[in-house]
Amino acid sequence: MAMEDPDRKTEVVLLACGSFNPITNMHLRLFELAKDYLHETGKYKVIKGIISPVGDAYKKKGLISADHRVTMAKLATNNSDWVEVDDWESSQSEWLETVKVLRHHHEKLSSPDPTVSLQNALPLTKPGRKRKQEPNRHDPIKKKNQSPDGKNVPQVKLLCGSDVLESFGIPNLWKLEDITEIIQNYGLVCISRAGNSTQKFIYESDILWKYKNNIHLVEEWITNDISSTKIRRALRRGQSIRYLVPDVVRAYIEKNDLYSPESEDRNAGVTLAPLQKNASDSKN
Repeated sequence: MAMEDPDRKTEVVLLACGSFNPITNMHLRLFELAKDYLHETGKYKVIKGIISPVGDAYKKKGLISADHRVTMAKLATNNSDWVEVDDWESSQSEWLETVKVLRHHHEKLSSPDPTVSLQNALPLTKPGRKRKQEPNRHDPIKKKNQSPDGKNVPQVKLLCGSDVLESFGIPNLWKLEDITEIIQNYGLVCISRAGNSTQKFIYESDILWKYKNNIHLVEEWITNDISSTKIRRALRRGQSIRYLVPDVVRAYIEKNDLYSPESEDRNAGVTLAPLQKNASDSKN
């Protein structure tokens, strides 16, 4: 049996889920920061970045149509040789939990046939629970990192900002078993400001602390405070957003007159899909 090469680096695909309403230079910067960090560990080789905009069923206030958000993300990544946009999540009629999006992309990478149906990514039973009952449960990543034909499969890691990690603490926004599966089976690459309280948040959470070795905290030393919310506010006020978003995105927004006081009121008063779903699940 061939010995495993100790110098062989684990291939990683970075997946960023979110509204991208609109995509900004900061969103793109997250990928570069994460890639640099993982490469500097000497253990990983980032082979791809995926931007997966959320579907309209998420019901977030001010969320414009997924078609526009996906188009802007594609325009923004046109000149990237490793970051791409995937519209599978955004094309679903119902809101999908992030863990299902991670499963989908893992299944896609694991499948020997790229055209195979990906229904396995949305199992009826909760695979996180099922896997915990299997042997070798202490090392799920190694197990997951093998495809059916025995080839090594790249790890899919969730790329996010510290706000997403800290949102794990918001009641009914995330299910505990989903958080566990995301961190235990996939892992997080979290970009946080230097001096941010993210480490303290991990320390204060039993579940995050348990799997802290699967959470890569990347300190962002060159701070960048651009956010989609601030971009939309500037647009509503007729202010320039040049150099905050890629020029092609700015031109697309202007051409389609995308953001206005009216668009910001979209879904006003509507409960966010995960809060609605998880609150009703907890009552049942």
